[in-house]
Amino acid sequence: MSQLKSTPLHDVYKEYGGKTIDFGGWDLPVQFSSIKEEHEAVRTKAGLFDVSHMGEIEVKGPDSLQFLQKMMTNDVSKLKDLGAQYTAMCYENGGTVDDLLVYKIHDANYLLVVNAANIVKDFSWLEDHLEGDVQIKNLSEEMSQLALQGPLAQSVLQKLTDTDLSEIGFFKFRQELSLNGKSALVSRTGYTGEDGFEIYCNNEDAVPLWNEILAAGKEEGVLPCGLGARDTLRFEANLVLYGQELSADISPLEAGIGFAVKVNKEADFIGKEVLKGQKEHGVPRKLVGIEMIDRGIPRHGYSVYIGEEMIGEVTTGTQSPTLKKNIGLVLIKADYSALDTEVEVEIRGKRLKAQVASTPFYKKEKK
Repeated sequence: MSQLKSTPLHDVYKEYGGKTIDFGGWDLPVQFSSIKEEHEAVRTKAGLFDVSHMGEIEVKGPDSLQFLQKMMTNDVSKLKDLGAQYTAMCYENGGTVDDLLVYKIHDANYLLVVNAANIVKDFSWLEDHLEGDVQIKNLSEEMSQLALQGPLAQSVLQKLTDTDLSEIGFFKFRQELSLNGKSALVSRTGYTGEDGFEIYCNNEDAVPLWNEILAAGKEEGVLPCGLGARDTLRFEANLVLYGQELSADISPLEAGIGFAVKVNKEADFIGKEVLKGQKEHGVPRKLVGIEMIDRGIPRHGYSVYIGEEMIGEVTTGTQSPTLKKNIGLVLIKADYSALDTEVEVEIRGKRLKAQVASTPFYKKEKK
């Protein structure tokens, strides 16, 4: 048995009632109070997540932009200093290596934030394709990441800093921002469908910051949150998860993140030809939402049918804590992806009716 990896916050989980599970080789909290309570806190107040298992890769050097343009599906040349961008890396066949964030510090200095399970694979992929005057470094073990998410995130975090957080726009960040005297990269990004911040700090600052943020938000009802709520929140907001909605066999276009695939950018990138073909001729499969008509909860891996034809499978499904409905994301043949199409999901040997529904299932109200 190989030992589970843990983040610098591991010893603090118990103090807050955290129940941990094996998540891709990491011992991480699935919940602290309850998934529903934590989900509700993020939708109405704010919640704090330990996401230090995520990976960080530094890309430096005069040819960094050129290199990233070749590796990423999005147009990195559009990024301004202190801006972040969501993108993907693909194989030649259009399958997905990973989806990730690119933070631009300046022209010769970028930070990539990648999925935990893909750190080693992603780093090797980048290393194998290095060109020009570029240095890459895996900083994953040197950095921790906290995510404070929810409508009250800004007012709570503001208590820890003199910097006016309202000046950090969506997908923008500040480097070396002082939080109670501790330096952090703070970005207005997240994975919940709510406003909020992701905070990258030194490992030794992670525990103090965790405690200080929860203390600052205590009166507002800010809760520590686990992976369970993180999953239900991102799912309701139709934010894809690598290993479920994206994989080496699923292209970004099939998964519905075509906005991050710029086939018309000048630079050639890996997988461009296949993805261009998919944009022009349509994708063979599409990721769509479903809502159950019959009683039953669609779960990852369940088969989806029309008549006797298996047309795809469920990538994620649950009972939505916000909508109180049984819903799912399914990757199915594009021919059957029209809204309101009736399909059947095989749940425990029974075929139960569902219909294609619009996504995202949840959208935060605009102020």
